Amino acid sequence: MAWRGHLSKNIKELRILMCQSSPASSSARAFVEKNYKELKTLNPKLPILIRECSGVEPQLWARYDLGVEKGIKLEGMTEPQILKALEDLAKAGQSLKA
Repeated sequence: MAWRGHLSKNIKELRILMCQSSPASSSARAFVEKNYKELKTLNPKLPILIRECSGVEPQLWARYDLGVEKGIKLEGMTEPQILKALEDLAKAGQSLKA
């Protein structure tokens, strides 16, 4: 999982939107609890924004160079699936640079 340490090379900002209490956001909350510290340690200059709002649909957004953004809806995904989605967003950022 070496890609985790290279997020800041491909992504300019990472945003996670979720509800504090809804069952739909439970896996997003678990993802943040398990992975935020490591991701931030490996990418100290990468803004990782956690946005909580009551009733919001869980989403993962990546902002790349030139303001390009891509988002993924996280409802129904497990924590490992969210990690895979983040990896896919990182790879998408690498392909945008090519």
